[in-house]
Amino acid sequence: MTNHPILRLEEVLKAYDQKIAVDRVTLSVPKGAIFGMLGPNGAGKTSLIRIITTITQADSGKVFLDGEPLNSKHPEFIGYMPEERGLYKKMKVGDHLLYLGRLKGLSKAQTEAEIRRWFEKLEISDWWNKKVEELSKGMQQKIQFIATVIHRPKLLILDEPFSGLDPINTNLIKDEIYQLHQEGTSIIFSTHRMEQVEEICEHIVLINQGKNILEGEVKAIRNQFKEHQFRIDFEGNLPEDLPSKVRTIKENGGSAVIQLLEGAESNQLLGYLIDRGVRIKAFNELLPSLNEIFIRQVEQSNAGLAAASGH
Repeated sequence: MTNHPILRLEEVLKAYDQKIAVDRVTLSVPKGAIFGMLGPNGAGKTSLIRIITTITQADSGKVFLDGEPLNSKHPEFIGYMPEERGLYKKMKVGDHLLYLGRLKGLSKAQTEAEIRRWFEKLEISDWWNKKVEELSKGMQQKIQFIATVIHRPKLLILDEPFSGLDPINTNLIKDEIYQLHQEGTSIIFSTHRMEQVEEICEHIVLINQGKNILEGEVKAIRNQFKEHQFRIDFEGNLPEDLPSKVRTIKENGGSAVIQLLEGAESNQLLGYLIDRGVRIKAFNELLPSLNEIFIRQVEQSNAGLAAASGH
């Protein structure tokens, strides 16, 4: 049995009037991964998600879910939490979740069991008869999250899942995302907030102006963009005469950032400093943050697109 990706897009194109929202995107989401779909607002992330969840259809290209061409049965295997939360304000929480569970193909008994399990997990067991409109935004988000995972989807798609959540509820939902991941759920996490991605995602794709401009494992991408900079924490002073291929970028009392130029080795530098009696407390390679890479790639991509269109 081949271990194909949970989701595969090939040359997917979607245009609205004159605007191309998704521009021949090809990407793969590995099975069981937490996959970050990143990009500035308006980059085409939501348009892509709407195609994956069968809300709209691509104009051309192919989409495969777990190796099969996307079809009308697939939404049963997908959980989607859109950024615009949509709950019926007047309904009671329990009835609402029952209704949504039944829509996803669960029996009444299965749905009730799942609701009770989640209510216990999220410590909201007395909420069954509360109306949605009585709940705060953060509380509504918890209900929306339960609605998204109630049918135990194979693929979970979360669009800006933490927007509007306080730090405590953010951590709560984050823990549940990790738990689902450990149980084998594949998760796509769509956001323009990099710091969360760095912490949560193993793989990313960067979408800009409808195009896939960067894709891969977070670790590999950060390594790909590294600039051979090291941070050194030390006691005393650094020697004035550093080796020729070493540049000090900044230094302040007991800490310095140093760049190694072509041909310089970090171990040689470390040996050199120790030989000169510098007491090293820490020596770490500095990798660029996803935020820095993101900004650099988007600016480059925009410049390339502008040049191509003659602006």
